[in-house]
Amino acid sequence: MFSRLPTVTKALLIANIVLFVLQQPFLLGMATFDPFMLWPISPGGFDPFSPGQNFQPWQLLTYGFLHGSFGHLFFNMLALFMFGAPLELTWGEKRFATYYLVCVVGAGLCQLLAAALVDGGAPVLGASGGVFGLLLAYGMLFPNQRVMLLFPPIPMKARTFVIVFGAIELMLGFTGWQPGVAHFAHLGGMLFGWLLIRYWRGQPPFNKPGGGRPNHLRRVK
Repeated sequence: MFSRLPTVTKALLIANIVLFVLQQPFLLGMATFDPFMLWPISPGGFDPFSPGQNFQPWQLLTYGFLHGSFGHLFFNMLALFMFGAPLELTWGEKRFATYYLVCVVGAGLCQLLAAALVDGGAPVLGASGGVFGLLLAYGMLFPNQRVMLLFPPIPMKARTFVIVFGAIELMLGFTGWQPGVAHFAHLGGMLFGWLLIRYWRGQPPFNKPGGGRPNHLRRVK
């Protein structure tokens, strides 16, 4: 089954798993990867000559390949496996890779904003921003496809699944009922994914309906 996965999805799975193994104490350890977690921007800005426990631009990408626990890794990789493969087969390797990485970076930007306004100074790591972007895309491209919740095991349409998860993340983000989770990064991944899909389709806010872009671009899934 793994050998049949499309190229980018397989590469992302391997990269995340290998890096998680390297994070373990018997190898490199978590502290080695401190410069690659997403740290909040300090009030004085970021110091490019001190890439320790402070914000650096590359962290907007690298944080999305690190995980804090096996459960964190497992559920993110399960979602990447479930939703990434059909999206890559639909879009192709280049478009899928672009979409995923834009969602990771967009999620990081939203988390930095939330950290400055709400969340405080904890570092962030995990592929969840990219995964939530994939979830959003799956719901937009395959809205009537049935998906199954794990807890509880309830089947529902993909579009409903996206709406439910988005609403839950929004509620948890503003209420703080589940501390220690970057809910605004999850929402940021969905937001940037939605914006990128609408850009590819030539839809508002990037173009007025019926004008501007060639018709074939507006038919992109």
